[in-house]
Amino acid sequence: MARKTKIAKAPKAKAQKRPKSQVKADDAALPVPDEKRPRKKIKNKTYEAELARLQIELVKLQEWIKHEGLKVVAIFEGRDAAGKGGTIKRITQSLNPRICRVVALGTPTERDKTQWYFQRYVPHLPAAGEMVLFDRSWYNRAGVERVMGFCTDEEYREFLRSCPEFERMLVRSGIIVIKYWFSVSDDEQERRFQSRLLDPTKRWKLSPMDLESHKRWMEYSKAKDELFAHTDIKQAPWYVVDADVKKLARLNCISHLLSMIPYKDLTPKPIRLPPRQQQRGYVRPPITDQTFVPEKKY
Repeated sequence: MARKTKIAKAPKAKAQKRPKSQVKADDAALPVPDEKRPRKKIKNKTYEAELARLQIELVKLQEWIKHEGLKVVAIFEGRDAAGKGGTIKRITQSLNPRICRVVALGTPTERDKTQWYFQRYVPHLPAAGEMVLFDRSWYNRAGVERVMGFCTDEEYREFLRSCPEFERMLVRSGIIVIKYWFSVSDDEQERRFQSRLLDPTKRWKLSPMDLESHKRWMEYSKAKDELFAHTDIKQAPWYVVDADVKKLARLNCISHLLSMIPYKDLTPKPIRLPPRQQQRGYVRPPITDQTFVPEKKY
């Protein structure tokens, strides 16, 4: 009998590992259609319960920051309508504004434009016992200013060179720098823009700049990829938040923020109210002497 000849199988090609910067990169450069991108959901009851638990932990973190004299900077960046503002609101909702404050700077003035670029942000950095949340930050230069042509090529290149050194300097000075990038797909951003157009209470959020950024999706994607390539440093890495589902993004971001700073529970012991002073010889003025806000019937 003729012997069967074995056909040698070609060796399987090994899957190449993606570079770290590419793994961390936003999926915005190649947006995934909604029908292919699984939509995660969370029940309102579950969300409210978990948010309440996390906000209690944020209060504990606040007390620890104050007690230890820590200096914390949290940067929130990402595309328009990605959910940065909503997350910041949930973080600060139960915190003391003297300890945890939000910085959201407007358009730079003519005077600001003549300063060292980072100069307008430096006065807002935290002192001991403070946490500052930047709702957009010095990364405007690598995002909107780059795409819209508000800075020169030389100013942009200088930012990419100096930003990592600036952040390393902050870390060396004792400031904890935490950077979040909120990633949202093009279809989800479109839905949120349409929602803002229909809601009178949210329409103010759509500025002419937002509409222009909506048109320049791919240019923003390229700018973001280059930003990550230069500023995703060991001392202050970028953490990407999948923001297609707002409620999940809020919970995930807050949970991660809590994990970044080891803290202890310094909740004070239960407080007993002292007895109220007795009204001896005090006579209230007539109630008619006061001007009250009219009460409407609803």
